[in-house]
Amino acid sequence: MLYLYHKEAGQPNIFLEGDAHRYIFKVRRHQVDDTLYLRNLKDGLLYRYLIGTINKQTTNLILQESMNLEVKASRSLHIGWCVIDPKSVEKVLPSLNEIGVEKITFIYCKRSQKNFKLDFKRLKKILLNASQQSGRSEMMQLEMAEDLQSFLREYPKSKMLHFSKTNFVSSTICDTIVIGCEGGFSEEEIALFNTDTIVGFDTPLVLKSESAAVAIASQILL
Repeated sequence: MLYLYHKEAGQPNIFLEGDAHRYIFKVRRHQVDDTLYLRNLKDGLLYRYLIGTINKQTTNLILQESMNLEVKASRSLHIGWCVIDPKSVEKVLPSLNEIGVEKITFIYCKRSQKNFKLDFKRLKKILLNASQQSGRSEMMQLEMAEDLQSFLREYPKSKMLHFSKTNFVSSTICDTIVIGCEGGFSEEEIALFNTDTIVGFDTPLVLKSESAAVAIASQILL
């Protein structure tokens, strides 16, 4: 873990309680006068704290300095992701966070199963843990869209990841891209995009939706 998240990071004195205290005291075995780095994931700053006291329930931290240290991808990528099984999303979300995806908007597309409900509180907890591990200084943004039409009204310059034999992702500049669910897009949804805004992978293999999300993020951001 490269830093510890705390919403009050930046205050002169902080008390760690609950899970954060147990992690520092029982897992990491930190002691008085050890150094800890904290972020609040809002201001881009990294804060260095000194452990002042440790008891059975709390750890007191004393601020030593703050550093302007933003850690993020060199490019911006927004994924519009047609809703799939939340369990599949949860498996790859840490990887997408580490690669540097800035935002994901989940979309109920024609072939999304409407019984799939995303638990944003759980997803944000996964992102928080992944950010602490990777050093990322800002949380990935998560949104919902009612359907593809409403998403495109908000983000009209989006591209679609679909089957294309000439317009490949590797040669495309892309800030916002839409990825389909299992079964792909309907004919009506495909018709919402111009031919030159539909891109594909240079491979004959068919990828699962979550595999495509990781692949597209890797090609564009890494």
